[in-house]
Amino acid sequence: MVSAEAGDAAVADPGAEPEALNDAPAAAGDAAADAGPACARLYGAPLTRLPNDLYIPPDALEIFLEAFEGPLDLLLYLIRKQNFNILDIPMAEVTLQYLKYVDQIRLHNLELAAEYLLMAAMLIEIKSRMLLPQKKADTEDEADDPRAELVRRLLEYEQIKLAAYDLNAVPLVERDFQRTSVFIDQTVVTVWPEVNLEDLQRAWADVLRRAKLTQRHRISRQELSVREHMSSILRQLQSSRFVEFAELFDTGAGVPVVVVHFVAMLELAKETLIEITQAEPYAPIYVRLAYSPA
Repeated sequence: MVSAEAGDAAVADPGAEPEALNDAPAAAGDAAADAGPACARLYGAPLTRLPNDLYIPPDALEIFLEAFEGPLDLLLYLIRKQNFNILDIPMAEVTLQYLKYVDQIRLHNLELAAEYLLMAAMLIEIKSRMLLPQKKADTEDEADDPRAELVRRLLEYEQIKLAAYDLNAVPLVERDFQRTSVFIDQTVVTVWPEVNLEDLQRAWADVLRRAKLTQRHRISRQELSVREHMSSILRQLQSSRFVEFAELFDTGAGVPVVVVHFVAMLELAKETLIEITQAEPYAPIYVRLAYSPA
């Protein structure tokens, strides 16, 4: 069993039951709580007071609640935060708030505080000029407001700052999106579409139709040679790179000549001496000499 006296540590009996042993950490925790609130934890154990030899550097932790880009930015922030009319600035209140911020800067960065001190001196000068009585000669005409130049600078700064925000909202390369580069092969190979059988039949039917329009009713016997027409077609193609299909036929020679000429063309295509091509589907059909590989 667990026995404890007031002011002494609890001692556990080796033969104690598990439930009794579990009460020991709770008692230790109560003792730590009595010593005071824990300020930190070391390896899970609470520390009620800091060690005497603990050294914390002065610049170990710095918190910047507001970051300003310059004296005008700070002054504009103070005016907008208090909802002051920028055309009628209460110089006394704004100057006091400005000097409080400058005092905080002087504790950490003297070089940065010099720029803010210049603006503080300007604010004090403006306030002093506002307190001075106006001369009689000046009161006849409307006196100039000492704050006019400061208001002009603040309005220009605010306009530029808003324009900078708008420019920052524009998407930028490497910040909002990435540019990609794609390799394009510049080698262009012309691939001619294959001539469909239906296109060839349609072109042949058109040639027959035009041949029938010029046919003559004359019965005669005519001997025609396919080889001669093959040679004629090759001679026609040698002078031109491409010849339209219909231009190879002389429709005025009659239907028999046109038929033999078409058979000769088919024989040349069969022997791969000519090529029948077209640029795209349903386009005119062209005939050219076949190029034999070197």
